[in-house]
Amino acid sequence: MVTVNKEMNQSRPAPPADMRQPSPVPSPAAKPGAILAIILVSYLMIILDVSIIITGLPRIMETLSFSTAQLSWVQSIYTLCFGGLLLLGARAGDILGRRRMFQFGLAVFALASLAIAAAQSAGWLIAARAAQGVGAAILAPSTLALLSSNFPEGPARQRATSWYGAMAGIGASLGLVLGGILADWLSWRVGFLMNLPVGLALWLASARYLHETERRPGQLDVPGALASTLGFGALIWGVVETAETGWTAPLTLGAMLGGLALIGLFTLHEARAPQPIMPLRLFTDRERLGAYLARFLFLGAMVTFFFFSTQYLQGVLGFSALAAGFGFMPMTLVNFAVALAGPRLTAWLSAPRQLVLGLVVTFIGMAWLSRAGLDSAYLTGVALPMVLIGAGQGLCFGPLTASGIARTSATEAGAASGVVNVAHQLGAAFGLGLLAAIAATAEAGQTGPAAIAAGVSAALTGASVLLLLSTACAALLILHANAGRNRAATPRP
Repeated sequence: MVTVNKEMNQSRPAPPADMRQPSPVPSPAAKPGAILAIILVSYLMIILDVSIIITGLPRIMETLSFSTAQLSWVQSIYTLCFGGLLLLGARAGDILGRRRMFQFGLAVFALASLAIAAAQSAGWLIAARAAQGVGAAILAPSTLALLSSNFPEGPARQRATSWYGAMAGIGASLGLVLGGILADWLSWRVGFLMNLPVGLALWLASARYLHETERRPGQLDVPGALASTLGFGALIWGVVETAETGWTAPLTLGAMLGGLALIGLFTLHEARAPQPIMPLRLFTDRERLGAYLARFLFLGAMVTFFFFSTQYLQGVLGFSALAAGFGFMPMTLVNFAVALAGPRLTAWLSAPRQLVLGLVVTFIGMAWLSRAGLDSAYLTGVALPMVLIGAGQGLCFGPLTASGIARTSATEAGAASGVVNVAHQLGAAFGLGLLAAIAATAEAGQTGPAAIAAGVSAALTGASVLLLLSTACAALLILHANAGRNRAATPRP
């Protein structure tokens, strides 16, 4: 892929002189603490809403009379709109101003959350979740782009990206606990109602503390936006549907093949577009390429872990929604503690080594958890493996995020953040679709808790394989590239 991209880019005319000049290094943020808090809380809100709904799905099904097929779309439509529109949202921030798009995405997300909380039918809820996914597609790349434009590369950005990456793991774990508490004690609707006051507070704080980035004249690259949105959207839809219809269903297979064809056309278009929404030169850096691939595989494993562990706790061990939420506490607490120590560990260990260590620890925990069966005890079969998974996840997300935006200019910050989030969403959708299909095959011919246990074991074994592949990408691309730069920077005697 990299060789083809280089050849394509060589055939393009040279960019204008002002585009060849190095972009100015972002100056330190005037109020770094306030700016980082705004960015982190907004990103946490997005991540929470991905997982907070999982433990509440049985209550949603009962309250709004969902069928089983409809219920899967509560999560799938959000992922579809989120992943499909990410690159367009990132490019819009570059052209129209990142604070402006941050506030617009925040408003869409908060109002859609209010509509979800007020939903009176299955169709209403699914439509509102789609709107929430659109808001997230605008908001998510804006948060990471604002981080890279406010914190110059070096220790300040390293600390900021460590916190930002930690939010992904902490938010996913916390969402399951919070979702279980709300579903059992109050209502699943409360979790979405909370987004309205939080969103309003963030909007007001962003107006005060965030400076608008320079609006860059240019085109939105409508052909590229359409091809990427339809291509990624069709691919995500097809992968998600495999859990229900299998990999050989004509409609599912057609959607995935059509999505891949559109993504191929999108890549060819981006190689020639004067102002692409996804500059292909982002993939010529080995560290960034490794970060995108490792994140894709890592998220496929982690989303599968959350989805199937919840089923195991409730369907095999007999936990309630609330107890299942608290069942993730060993992971949540350790994840939080390790994430807090992340910046200090990075200074001692280096980010690439921390990443590889985190992936290895996560793999050990996932492989251990995949052995849980009908007679497993919670402490030894679930809690202890979760401790390892939480520790590994706390080590991984910060370095993955930092590598994904490493050595990008100010003009590429939005595009790089868009690719990071696309890898995040596509990896989650692809991994869950693939491993759900494997779980369904393992469950065939069994019923009740035995079927659930067999499916969970198969899915988590597959997740362990994805983690091994992610570790290989991190070691061969990120760690190796970093070692090569260190050797080149070392003065020869």
